[in-house]
Amino acid sequence: MNSCQRAAFGAAILAAALAAGGCDKKSDGNTGAGTETSPFIATAVALRTEGLRSERAFTMLADLVQTVGPRLPGSPAAAAAVEHMRRVMDGLGFETWLEPTTVQHWVRGEETAEMVDAAGRVVGSLTVSSLGGSVPTPESGVLAPLIEVDSFDRLDALDSSARGAVVFFNRPMNPALIDTFRAYGESAVFRSGGPSRAARCGAVAALIRSVNPRIDDFPHTGLVEYDPAETRIPAAAVSTADAERLSARLKENPGLRVRLKMTCADLEPVVSANVIGQIRGSDKPDEIVLIGGHLDSWDLAVGAHDDGAGCVQAVEALRLIQACGLKPRRTIRAVMFMNEEFGASGGRDYAADLRRKTERHVAAMESDRGGFLPLYFTIGGPPSIRRKYIAHDRAFRSLGLSGIRAGGGGSDIGPIVQQGAVPMGFIPNAQTYFELHHSGLDTLDKVHPRELELGAIVLALGAYIVSEEGF
Repeated sequence: MNSCQRAAFGAAILAAALAAGGCDKKSDGNTGAGTETSPFIATAVALRTEGLRSERAFTMLADLVQTVGPRLPGSPAAAAAVEHMRRVMDGLGFETWLEPTTVQHWVRGEETAEMVDAAGRVVGSLTVSSLGGSVPTPESGVLAPLIEVDSFDRLDALDSSARGAVVFFNRPMNPALIDTFRAYGESAVFRSGGPSRAARCGAVAALIRSVNPRIDDFPHTGLVEYDPAETRIPAAAVSTADAERLSARLKENPGLRVRLKMTCADLEPVVSANVIGQIRGSDKPDEIVLIGGHLDSWDLAVGAHDDGAGCVQAVEALRLIQACGLKPRRTIRAVMFMNEEFGASGGRDYAADLRRKTERHVAAMESDRGGFLPLYFTIGGPPSIRRKYIAHDRAFRSLGLSGIRAGGGGSDIGPIVQQGAVPMGFIPNAQTYFELHHSGLDTLDKVHPRELELGAIVLALGAYIVSEEGF
């Protein structure tokens, strides 16, 4: 009897005792769970035991980021990552293949920024990072007056004063919001849409305060989304510490100018691939339960949390199911999507592939919120689906989660969800995520092996329950 079998046997006895005894108390109001005892508690304990004893997800993550490093779409490193993850899944005995997706190939080049006073003297340097997809500056750079705004309304009120200037969007993340993803979204709109809004007002370049709740010297990059109706102007993120200094300098010296030089470039698109591995269902192999993350990352660090963590959690979830001797009725498929950071073509091409014509995706789960401690499981779709799965609330609670709530989704699984898959997943404790996200701080040492493994265990349990129960 292996460790999974011993754990399952002990948990089965516990589940039977709960069903027969007086321990069946009503769950809290977050889930609306009743008095049912899930038949998957034994499965949860077996997966938990195997996972926490081995912490193989962290081993896989270390192997990926130390062997390959940053994985910018279209780069040789991204191509190496595709082959690396295919070899990993082949080695684990999964049915594995690649599906093509065409990706934008943008390269960063050199980037410098300086503060220049009215007399032409350099009064300080700025730590900046070109935004993904940005056009370069002229070879000699851009030297222009600086205009600071904290909203699009303030920008629009400038009339002609932004013409010929560098517009500086200085909008901090809102620290009062518990939901850091909401705070991120409120500030990230200036990164994605700010350059084109500035160009509409005649600006020659845009600087964006990094979307980071902390004050530090690490710029956070991200994708710029140019409006085709406007001139494309160079765009860069400035570290939060330098954003504070820049704002203070501008108040002291309204004639302050910025010199910005960037040599980034768009190259020819590249055909890359999504990496796919699966355990084929024993009863309904054409019904798919998808779990996954995105394999590409930004180039400022190794993308350990974003999203190496999600990729290895999906692979580890398959390994856990296999190691515990589970035979899913429906196919459980792990997908490492390519190109989430540059427009999510991997998710669209996966959904559009002709192989999908003969498949029915029952559910889709994407881990792309960092490899942090899981807090609760999420199920989207109509309330009737959630009500069906509330019976398994206790199985998730046995993994330390607070239960099941409404939710689920992700940019890569969005297209397959539109085709009918139910969005599911888990929400981790991402309070510190945006301190690392898209920056030079997204490194392996920021990932805790146990927390990462728990995410894999939750994915394995969720995928296995859906594979057995369906909808």
